[in-house]
Amino acid sequence: MDLASYLKYAGSVARTGTLLQAGFSERTIRNAVSVGEMVRLRHGVVALAGAAPDLVAAVLANGLLCCASAAPHQGLWQLHAPERLHLLCRHGAAAGVVIHRGSLVPPEFPRPVAGLTDTLLHALRCLPPVDAAVMVESALLQGRTTLDYLRQRLPGNRNGAARGVLELVDGTAESAIEVVARLLFRDQGIYTQTQVELPGIGRVDFLLEGFLIVEIDGGSHLEPVQVKKDRRRNNASTLTGYAVLRYGYQDVVYNPQKVIDEVWQVLRGRVVR
Repeated sequence: MDLASYLKYAGSVARTGTLLQAGFSERTIRNAVSVGEMVRLRHGVVALAGAAPDLVAAVLANGLLCCASAAPHQGLWQLHAPERLHLLCRHGAAAGVVIHRGSLVPPEFPRPVAGLTDTLLHALRCLPPVDAAVMVESALLQGRTTLDYLRQRLPGNRNGAARGVLELVDGTAESAIEVVARLLFRDQGIYTQTQVELPGIGRVDFLLEGFLIVEIDGGSHLEPVQVKKDRRRNNASTLTGYAVLRYGYQDVVYNPQKVIDEVWQVLRGRVVR
């Protein structure tokens, strides 16, 4: 692998020490800079044109993307993009960023990204519970971690809140927004089943109190083929005796009270406990 290819593999930005460790010579690095293959951002840091700003910022701060900032690079769901960069740094600080300390696993070397375990543990301690739960649920669905594994690495009273967030995760969601909806319904005390297979209808996102189907629509539900499929499923649901409500991302995230009000409007009078 030539230098430019390796640098791209490393995230398009790297410390020269990382390149030297990979076997490239200082002369090779200097020549690549002189012919314009890459640029020197400062002493000891080089990058390809178009390197992602968050990766560049991490390297310049001598840190690793972590917590919410590492989520897209780890292939994890993310409910909200962070307003400030989250970095895992052994020492020092950087203006305008959230600094995390402490690491249990090796980073995603040579990329300046914290390992999955560190990313999740710091998210559990740092982010709002729903945001952290979304990230953990994503990793769980991918088979890349387990709740027991994370729980064991959150000992003591100081990690009690982080362990509590793990109670919000069950690995049944198929998208970030389904995690939010599940927590929204269960927080209301509504009996909530997820990913339920119903005869003649198929699998539904949520079944509330045994008779109200709630579907969470992503972008694919706007495609003509999916619209026809959804229409057939809605009709089959109604003919079978179920009620149906459908919501999108904007509804669940930005207008949850409207969702809950409508759900209770359907449930009211039919819930027997």
